[in-house]
Amino acid sequence: MADGLLQLRFELKGAANGLRIPAPTHADFADELWRHTCFEAFVGTSESSAYREFNFSPSGQWAAYAFTDYRQRDATWRPVQAPLTTLRSAADGFTLEASIPAALLPTRSANLHIGLTAVIEANDDALSYWALTHRSDQPDFHQRASFTLRLASQDTP
Repeated sequence: MADGLLQLRFELKGAANGLRIPAPTHADFADELWRHTCFEAFVGTSESSAYREFNFSPSGQWAAYAFTDYRQRDATWRPVQAPLTTLRSAADGFTLEASIPAALLPTRSANLHIGLTAVIEANDDALSYWALTHRSDQPDFHQRASFTLRLASQDTP
């Protein structure tokens, strides 16, 4: 995290020809990206039950949401900046890099708790759900127990 900027890198390796990858389009905000291949980051802090959800599509579209508690969306929150994404194709898959500005994160001064996830759509419309960990029988990316990656802010001693 340099200057509060959170930089993420998602890599998909394997037989990408069996997957449905959204075609490139304008890098605009879009809802319901999770219905197709996308990568997600859930970012909270140790001080609060509030968290943010970020969705990144290979198409370049993105979404950002604020939650006050488990699945309690703050409908008044609007992203003040857009995250930046870069997609790089490879023979065996692709890499998506996302940069989330500090203004979109829950706070600059706290240690972050992060859940990294992916929704992968196959050519037959089947969806699979991937995460660092699943803490229940069914995938539920919003469960705080699944925010297992810890990142200490550079602003914290």
